[in-house]
Amino acid sequence: MADGETEGRGAMGPLDIGRVMAALPHRYPMLLVDRVEDLILDRSITAIKAVTINEQFFQGHFPGRPIMPGVLIVEAMAQAAGILAVESLGLAGSGKLVYFMAIDGAKFRKPVEPGVLLKLEVAFVQKRSSVCKFSGRATIDGQLAAEANFTAMIADPPK
Repeated sequence: MADGETEGRGAMGPLDIGRVMAALPHRYPMLLVDRVEDLILDRSITAIKAVTINEQFFQGHFPGRPIMPGVLIVEAMAQAAGILAVESLGLAGSGKLVYFMAIDGAKFRKPVEPGVLLKLEVAFVQKRSSVCKFSGRATIDGQLAAEANFTAMIADPPK
């Protein structure tokens, strides 16, 4: 969409955990978005994952040096993208799911440890009715922790 086409749709946010759970099918322990700070329909989202020592993955990754697995950081960005897509395409409550199709250029710059707020910034690169491309960044206190580009498909859940 051209910039002018998004005029009037405005920004949403903040969205609490109830609204996050209404947009995503994920539940504990796989729900990796705690709140949405800002959502600009058809454009971008800024969300937060509060990383705590109580996360199940810290039991084994790694004992004595807990670090959030990179694949879960990318999953958190993808969940933020799922909220952006569902809200932008008017699919909330439709039962549609957002599936990964591709992950490109994933880079991990800083370990994500317990006790931080992981800021997830995701923007549309391309948006179609069933396939969307996104660019994502995860930061801690303004420092880049991870980045990736990814493609997702919007589809009905399996029967």
